[in-house]
Amino acid sequence: MRDLLKLDGRVVVVSGAGGGGIGTTVTRMVAEAGATVVAVSRRKENLDEHVAPLGARGLSVIPVAADASTEEGIATVMDRVRDTDGELYGLVNVAGGAEPATWMPSTRVTRNDWRALFTANLETAFFMSQAVAGEIRRHGNPGSIVSISSISGMNTAPFHIAYGTAKAAVVAMTRTMAVELAHDNIRVNAVAPGVTATAASLTYTAADPERDRKAIAMGRRGTPEEQAGAILFLLSDLSSYITGQTLLVDGGLNLKWTHLGADNTSLFLADESFRAAIKEM
Repeated sequence: MRDLLKLDGRVVVVSGAGGGGIGTTVTRMVAEAGATVVAVSRRKENLDEHVAPLGARGLSVIPVAADASTEEGIATVMDRVRDTDGELYGLVNVAGGAEPATWMPSTRVTRNDWRALFTANLETAFFMSQAVAGEIRRHGNPGSIVSISSISGMNTAPFHIAYGTAKAAVVAMTRTMAVELAHDNIRVNAVAPGVTATAASLTYTAADPERDRKAIAMGRRGTPEEQAGAILFLLSDLSSYITGQTLLVDGGLNLKWTHLGADNTSLFLADESFRAAIKEM
């Protein structure tokens, strides 16, 4: 029986590949599964640091410096895709996230704050998906699109309303695109990570193994490899009858959902000055 995880001969775009966390890990694992990965990041220096070593190992990875939140950036990516040997098959939308400064009460969120987080976490994923799906359809090929939502989009996100709402919108986007593209044999799914040990997450969720043991059913935070494994599954033919779904990959954090303290701020925020700052009205 053929290996249903293999992606030989297929081209997969990874948007947000250069951060050294989930996106870079997805790039590596998808390339190890046999695909040619068009690895997209806004910053060339990030690609040089995190993605270029994958190519040096012999993996089929093509770094592309482009801002996927702009029409010009998406056009740059698609031009590179059309010049790449193999059939365009997939897209992984990892680009997004939120800086620590975006944590604040809902009463203090400005239109610029809101729009910036929606651009980074929703619009970028949608318009990249639109471009890739359109190209796949033109060639009559099957395909698979996987986007990153968040546990914050599957539950409440106190003091992080714009991010949580944008990630919830990714779930809605996923479901609707899945219906529209089903007859074209293009599947659309999402992964909603819980607390994951990446450099980005450590800027506001300090490591505390004892707290993690209490808050998360499996007793620890996840790894980029565990998130990437779920993404690879949804990208591959192993999930050929799955579409429109959002898979929570959170070690059971959502089952316990006890990470809010008496003041309704996250217990993962160990820095008391940061905790106080985000509550200022």
